[in-house]
Amino acid sequence: MYHTLYHNRNMKQLELYHKEFSAYLSSAEVKSASEKALELIRTHNRIAFVGNGGSNSICSHMMEDFMKMLSKRTYSFTDPAMITCFANDYGWEKAMEEWINFQFMPGDLLIAISSSGESKNILNAARKAKEMGGKVITLSGFNKDNSLGKMGDANIIIPTRSYGIVENLHSTILHLILDQLQGL
Repeated sequence: MYHTLYHNRNMKQLELYHKEFSAYLSSAEVKSASEKALELIRTHNRIAFVGNGGSNSICSHMMEDFMKMLSKRTYSFTDPAMITCFANDYGWEKAMEEWINFQFMPGDLLIAISSSGESKNILNAARKAKEMGGKVITLSGFNKDNSLGKMGDANIIIPTRSYGIVENLHSTILHLILDQLQGL
């Protein structure tokens, strides 16, 4: 009985992921936003990454891949000591904004990732990057009208409530862009 229930639940999840991935990756909206993001990444040599939780892990991974595979100068707000230092000194909502203030330079590119698109610290970092003369790529989810999805020069929004689908599509899209820039 347990095996049958697990199998049925697993098949439903596979079907959901397949449906969501197929719909989003074949949409004109994602193609347009991805092309804008690709061009921004192609034309910027310094790229910063910010995100919370699972999105922070994506930042760390992509920072390394963009540096190693594209020879970009990359940096991210992923060091635990720095995160706790800035959160302690400036408060969680201002921690990334203050880090941007120290690290970001006019002409840099920020890739801001938030599953909900409503994380105050990510919104503050994106706003600060734009104020400092940078460009911003946003990757968000849940609601099409989320706050972060309106802030970027390229906005990639995954309109589903599933963290797993949103985070996996964010990673997939960044890998697709990376592969295109490598000529794969």
